[in-house]
Amino acid sequence: MKKIIYLFLAATMALCSGCSDFLDDQVPQGTLDDGQVKDPKYVDNLVLSAYAVWISAEDINSSFSMWNFDVRSDDAYKGGNGIGDGDVFHQLEISQGILTTNWNISDMWQRLYNCISRVNTAIALLNQTDESTYPLKAQRLGEMKFLRAYGHFLLKRLYKNIPFAMNENLTSEEYNNLSNREYSNDEGWQQIINDLETAYRNLPVKQSEVGRPSKAAAAAFLTKVYLYKAYHQDNEATNEITSISTDDLKKVVEYSDPSIYSAAGFDLESDFRNNFRPEPQYENGVESIWAMQYSMNDGTTNGNLNWSYGLIVPNIPGVTDGGCDFYKPSQNLVNAFRTNNDGLPYLDTFNQNDYDKASDYADPRLFLTVGIPGLPYEFNKKYMMDESSTWSRSNGLYGYNVTLKYNVDPDCGYLIKGSWWGTPMNRIVFRYADVMLERAEALAQLNDGRLDEAISIVNKIRTRAKQSLGSISDYELSYGVRMNIGMYSGSYNQAEALKIVKMERRLELGMESERFFDLVRWGEAESVLNKYYAEEAGKCSIYSSAHFTKNKNEYLPIPFAQIAASNGHYIQNIGEW
Repeated sequence: MKKIIYLFLAATMALCSGCSDFLDDQVPQGTLDDGQVKDPKYVDNLVLSAYAVWISAEDINSSFSMWNFDVRSDDAYKGGNGIGDGDVFHQLEISQGILTTNWNISDMWQRLYNCISRVNTAIALLNQTDESTYPLKAQRLGEMKFLRAYGHFLLKRLYKNIPFAMNENLTSEEYNNLSNREYSNDEGWQQIINDLETAYRNLPVKQSEVGRPSKAAAAAFLTKVYLYKAYHQDNEATNEITSISTDDLKKVVEYSDPSIYSAAGFDLESDFRNNFRPEPQYENGVESIWAMQYSMNDGTTNGNLNWSYGLIVPNIPGVTDGGCDFYKPSQNLVNAFRTNNDGLPYLDTFNQNDYDKASDYADPRLFLTVGIPGLPYEFNKKYMMDESSTWSRSNGLYGYNVTLKYNVDPDCGYLIKGSWWGTPMNRIVFRYADVMLERAEALAQLNDGRLDEAISIVNKIRTRAKQSLGSISDYELSYGVRMNIGMYSGSYNQAEALKIVKMERRLELGMESERFFDLVRWGEAESVLNKYYAEEAGKCSIYSSAHFTKNKNEYLPIPFAQIAASNGHYIQNIGEW
């Protein structure tokens, strides 16, 4: 059993708007008297409740990893057995037919605000607690502000114009009177930053329980939020980048300072694949700054497994029967891993030809990210992938590639059948490689004499990739693939450095659900995705009507049900919804 805090209470808690179901069994009804408020038992129970909801509220169709929504990017196809299988996600995939009444859009909104509500209930009680009898008050408040920031961050990336539930004492009526345009886009990011800076000040360098965020986790989160904030989108009539803030980029550099992370023991894993292995010895490793903690054999009925990836398992007869084969790596992503004779990616022309494993060089991370016909699935030679229905429920409509990062070897003992498939493998939320690349991006954007440092960061990550052969050391000899990865040398101008960093983000973070949000942040979603749609239309009929509409499809619409319940205080996002 893992040493974690996330789900000690999950089995007793139903999904609810606040914590009322949980409190019925834990706290006397009515107003707490002074003695009860000071009793650490009640405070700790509510804090644990606020942690637990981040897993108990998750769902296969509303994964907080956001894989369901990454199908909007050029990294992934929706998958499944056809366009009618998860049709609302097909609409997202082609950027057409999306309705404000679609259940998936409303469901994610509700689940995330449920999480924020649970956190706010804990904050409200913490604020009433006497620090003399509860010495951990400031630290626990830091943890709760971190979790509240996480909820608002996920919502803001999806919907842009959201209400911020920053007052933990709001009544239901007051919540319904919040406006989703109270803050400008820039000011909205600042609300998240305010919570995170409180967390950064109050969290310890190390936590004894790995599920609790540390100071480094708050720094990693601040790095990411300041980078999003830096690309200002404050013209309410568009989603276009209006300016790039030097001050915000400098904050990215400040909070990504390597000394913050080395002091807490964080670094790159020696092997890239170690970040995506379910065995306990690989989880919460040196690269995992903060992760969602899952477990098995912990005394609960089904274990505290991660069921949110249950739809992405392929349907191997007699082995993973019922696997749904969603979230399939695109050919476009596979092509991005092609390298030239110097081992460098084709920054401009990599999609002119589809990757051919017999003749093309490839970055080793391709074989650790994407399962390709002719190679073993999850590095197990019992399961050789091919172009058959075993590896594509759609019989090739979405291709035959399979995602590797969040699937596991069916024979490893960590794939569990319930209503869906689940595993105890953690999901890393903040990975050190991501922080490094965010630092490189900020340095490239600042262009203040540190472009060489940005390229050096990229090369450090590529060096690790070159050494990540533990699971694929025989691939060249056994399967005829050709691996080659080189380093960038020489001098680069700002435009070239930015192109290098952006490509490296795609290669390093492929199928980790960052790609679409990166494209929106950079203001490149329309150009990249419409080019992608045009290329795919010649290979796959589902893209024949695909079209990304600028100043609309960057964000999801505000759900109709939420607008209807807002007493006129919500304004729909721009675009013809």
